[in-house]
Amino acid sequence: MDIKKAIAEVEKIDKEFHYFNHIIKKPEERNGKLDYFISIKDCICVKDVPSTAGSKILDGYVPRFDATAVEKIREMGGVIIGKTAQDAFGFGSFSTNVGIGKKIPLNPFDKTRTCGGSSGGGAGFTQKFSMPHIALAESTGGSIVCPASFCGVVGLCPTYGRVSRYGLMDYANSMDKIGPMAKTTRECALLLDVISGKDDKDSTCVSGIDSGAGFEKYVGKGISGLKIGLIKQGFGKGVDKEVGKLVMAAVEKLGLKCEEVSLPLTAEYGIATYYLIAMTEASTNLAKYCGLRYGVEGNVDGKSFNTYFTEIRSANFNEESKRRIILGTFARMAGFRDAYYLKAMKVRTLIINEFKELFKKYDVLISPTMPVIAPKFSEIEKMTPLQNYMMDFLTVGPNLCGFPHMTVPCGFSDGMPVGIMFISDHFNEGKIIQIGDYYEQIR
Repeated sequence: MDIKKAIAEVEKIDKEFHYFNHIIKKPEERNGKLDYFISIKDCICVKDVPSTAGSKILDGYVPRFDATAVEKIREMGGVIIGKTAQDAFGFGSFSTNVGIGKKIPLNPFDKTRTCGGSSGGGAGFTQKFSMPHIALAESTGGSIVCPASFCGVVGLCPTYGRVSRYGLMDYANSMDKIGPMAKTTRECALLLDVISGKDDKDSTCVSGIDSGAGFEKYVGKGISGLKIGLIKQGFGKGVDKEVGKLVMAAVEKLGLKCEEVSLPLTAEYGIATYYLIAMTEASTNLAKYCGLRYGVEGNVDGKSFNTYFTEIRSANFNEESKRRIILGTFARMAGFRDAYYLKAMKVRTLIINEFKELFKKYDVLISPTMPVIAPKFSEIEKMTPLQNYMMDFLTVGPNLCGFPHMTVPCGFSDGMPVGIMFISDHFNEGKIIQIGDYYEQIR
């Protein structure tokens, strides 16, 4: 691995496409078995490297510790090359909600289009970088598979609790998951092997149930015996016809008998449930960024706490962050909590049960990853916030429920990549790795 050559290529790509918030000029030499360059999403802490979650309010923050996933990567000899760009705190589907003063990453296939969000910088760079590379990303409602689909790479979001969240800057605690993006399923399986496993620093990190490693054993196995369900809503209203055709062609190429299945609850209530829970938790998490203990600081002379708090947050949170804080605060206020947040939590349980019923019969569920190809920035500017949120209607289901899911490129529409999404039951990453790897070998 030529580190100097790699850094030169990173700088060249970043200058043109804006994929990084911070490039590490002198990464440590590898000393183990993970013979890859690794980029880290900006919301995951890297010791002694600026980490801002793509926001302005955290400008200047330099962690004194590594996230557990980063620590494990270092132990295995991965060479960390920088922090990739994202929507501020993960708030968005297009990586256009970057922090004030930060640059929007551009799609590697068409610079007038989005990389997807919120892990857009990592996905775009994974597509462009010519050397062995895997991106460490994070997903709350689709932030791994969305940009991976738009940029034509593989993105794997693991079961909630399989990978430690210690060192991750929270968006929504009950849904945040760290996972890999790479050019191939095998590379995603490799990094998932490295970062999985119990961590005493994270009480939600699961031990047992094959929570440690061994995902590489699922590649090269073929798919004989797997039972497949095609999600009806993934090929209906709101999904571009060409996207649906490409995904169906990929399904036919797999050569397995598939049955159509339906997720009516998820289709009707998934978006509303996801955004109510996510915004409520985000509002709580972002309350600490007030310019005293956390976040950028200002002049406190002669100011009350409320005045100072308001000035700091008004100047340093972008429009989308403010919108989610306000909506989330409303939903968790006394008098509204039962009507909105608690009701959303109950619906979430019903959605989990809806998926679980299908997993009694099927090993893997399939749908398009995103309903359209990567939109142009000129198209995104015309979208209302609701239209923006509706882009996630295929990805919020598995994220709400904590199910493992993965996108694999399955063709091109109008010169832009399209992804097929594989979803499986909790702690069944092996099945989606198995089918994803097989599809890559035959496509």
